[in-house]
Amino acid sequence: MRLTVVGCSGSYPGPESPASCYLLEADHEDRTWRVLVDLGNGALGALQRYVDPLTIDAVLLSHLHADHCLDLCGYYVMRKYHPDGPQPRIPVWGPPGTAERMARAYDLPTDPGMTAEFDFREWVDPVTIGPFTVSPVPVTHPVPAFGLRVSAGGVTLGYTGDTGPCAAVDEVARDADLLLAEASFLAGVDNPPDLHLTGTDVGAAATRAGARRVVLTHVPPWHDAEVSLTEARTTYDGDVELAVAGATYDL
Repeated sequence: MRLTVVGCSGSYPGPESPASCYLLEADHEDRTWRVLVDLGNGALGALQRYVDPLTIDAVLLSHLHADHCLDLCGYYVMRKYHPDGPQPRIPVWGPPGTAERMARAYDLPTDPGMTAEFDFREWVDPVTIGPFTVSPVPVTHPVPAFGLRVSAGGVTLGYTGDTGPCAAVDEVARDADLLLAEASFLAGVDNPPDLHLTGTDVGAAATRAGARRVVLTHVPPWHDAEVSLTEARTTYDGDVELAVAGATYDL
């Protein structure tokens, strides 16, 4: 399984990166399968540097804040109006209400909304997409939100999505070959509850859960990401680094 960081800026696009979007690829049945984990604002443009967006097999949305889902609007236009003709319908997994939320985002009637282009499905149980098995884990956030565990070829990626500190973070991180974890907040600050993690929180969870490698992501442009990295290293002594747009990881 290969991970490409398409976008990793927290809360809104930054000068060096779009908002959250991660491309996962794995070979299965004589072809390469591709899924997108989140598709935040600015990400669709950057995605075209790495892959033809029309080759994506599914989109996995952790939650419905704009920095994780809004570029599904542009993707809808691409698939509906492409000169090669309307593209095959692909599944989009997300929290309850995803189809209605995306229709409103593009000012469409909710019926049919984007349902001719996307097969909207709600996170409940693990799902299989080609070689990928995806297990949703409800996490703590102001809106319904999910961390994801994605396995293929005997390796597992844990992705926290956006979450405040909670036991579910340890579940996402459990024995992960790579933990992709948000670190939006700084330690030692009076942060709002149940919203985001600090680097210290991520390191502690990775240590408790036995994650083998950590990549910090979703650091807002107003923070110095190196501070988040330093915090994570106080609670985790394994391999930890910052997500950078364009970085790839072969798991």
